[in-house]
Amino acid sequence: MKFMILIKATTDSEAGVMPSEQLLTEMGKFNEELVKAGVMLAGEGLHPSSKGARVKFSGGKRTVIDGPFAETKELIAGFWLWQVKSKEEAIEWVKRCPNPHNEETEVEIRQLFEAEDFGAEFTPELRRQEAGIRAQALGLGAPRFEHGREMIVAGLNESYTFETRVKIPVQWERFVPHIGKVPGQMGNIAYGICWNNRPGQGFDYLSGVEVKDGAKLPGELLTVRLPAREYAIFTHRDHVSAIGNTIDKIWNNWRPQSGLKVADAPSFERYTEEFNSQTGMGGMEIWIPLAE
Repeated sequence: MKFMILIKATTDSEAGVMPSEQLLTEMGKFNEELVKAGVMLAGEGLHPSSKGARVKFSGGKRTVIDGPFAETKELIAGFWLWQVKSKEEAIEWVKRCPNPHNEETEVEIRQLFEAEDFGAEFTPELRRQEAGIRAQALGLGAPRFEHGREMIVAGLNESYTFETRVKIPVQWERFVPHIGKVPGQMGNIAYGICWNNRPGQGFDYLSGVEVKDGAKLPGELLTVRLPAREYAIFTHRDHVSAIGNTIDKIWNNWRPQSGLKVADAPSFERYTEEFNSQTGMGGMEIWIPLAE
């Protein structure tokens, strides 16, 4: 569940009085706790309303009203966006927060609408449209949605933690000489498959190519069967060395905001024939499995 935590304005905040060093230090520590707990998605302080404006809508007419605004207690001085399990959890976090002002203050907790709240009217097409908008807002570009066919991928497999995954390029160096020589290989597209995920421990990663069912493979090669299913597909446009950053942004930022349900199934990188191994650019996709 997502909640917007609204810090109400005070006379001092509307006058532009800046927080003390002590308050900034205390608030910094609190924000660190929120981040470590996986609660904080965003958070900012706001300038006083004297630097803002309102746009009044009346039919087809638009009227701009410059600040400041009189009703101080109804104004907002800052906000957080949190991901928590319940309103009660949000309340407990707010109770631990340093007082944002040096006077009596109110902090308001408001739940955000999510896809499930809209019922059948929020069709699969609208859900995907919303997920695409959120991806673009995160700088990921617009994903495409595709029904992937069943595949068998064969290659070298290793187990990693999130700390040791920096060694994955070494695994690719070992596998690249196999490409084009794997028995039963189909096409020249390479795949990096994340599978056998073990929460809090790590995952397996297979660098491989598609092979025919029943192909006789040498002992050092392992196979992973990818069932036919729906995927959200992202294009990675930077250097291959930065693909981990894109993957992290998809999983840590886009996934919880997308409104789509991600399946407990392998995800993978797809290196098409446009990928240039010399420059490390082009032809890279990240396929995220979606639940039915």
